[in-house]
Amino acid sequence: MKINLLSCDAPRPDKRAIAKCIAEISINVSASLANELTDILLEGDPVDFEIDDKNSSSALRDLRKLSIDYEIVE
Repeated sequence: MKINLLSCDAPRPDKRAIAKCIAEISINVSASLANELTDILLEGDPVDFEIDDKNSSSALRDLRKLSIDYEIVE
């Protein structure tokens, strides 16, 4: 499943937690790439990557906990 991260609405976003979440839920995204994607997201630009379908519900829950708006791309 492909997902677009649109924005982060947290008043004080936890950059390290967001990068860790991206690295854990995504397919083929390293920790350093997750840090870069987090920087891009927090600057206001959307980022997209693939997540594993079997863990998608827990991945989406983790994103909601971090106040990240997302959209699922089929």
